[in-house]
Amino acid sequence: MIPEEKKAELIISLFQELYGDVAWWPGDPEEVIIGAVLTQQTRWENVETALVRLREAGICSLSGIVGASDQALEDAIYCTGFYRIKCERLKCLASTILSCGGMNCLREYPTPRLRAFFLAIKGAGPETADSILCYGFNRPVFVIDAYTHRICACAKISRKDADLQALFQRLLPEEHQAHRQCHAWFVEYAKNYCVKKRCEECMILNF
Repeated sequence: MIPEEKKAELIISLFQELYGDVAWWPGDPEEVIIGAVLTQQTRWENVETALVRLREAGICSLSGIVGASDQALEDAIYCTGFYRIKCERLKCLASTILSCGGMNCLREYPTPRLRAFFLAIKGAGPETADSILCYGFNRPVFVIDAYTHRICACAKISRKDADLQALFQRLLPEEHQAHRQCHAWFVEYAKNYCVKKRCEECMILNF
């Protein structure tokens, strides 16, 4: 039986061969933070639509979120679902960041402290916090989401959440780009196979 660490290595090698360099989650750090909240329980395509609407409304920034009326914000993010909850979470997150000195202040935090900062904010769970760290602050943090859980389960990797994250962080180089790239591979594979229910063609199941 193949050890779980070896299976994870095989997944990384397979994805690298399949996809190579993949650009994922473009945008400035503040937009990444906003997107990390909006992507909760919805597809990325809906988030992209909401970000366009936020830009058109001139409120696609932390200060813009804080200054916007609830109605204006809800109208812009309506397409992502749970828009009232997300409006509240965005307002809370943006005001908390700005009240502590803003993005420049947070950049000085070591990664464990920065992660704890975001986890302490209402509505920011591990996936949201780690997405912000990885894509918004360029920290070597591997994002565990529904896609990574699903694909690893299909590979018969039993680890979950923090244990699964630790496994991949041991295997990946200690620089943020490798973590961004690996997570992007998971997203691409899931979009191509899991979302389209192409399970009979899944290469992971053949492990």
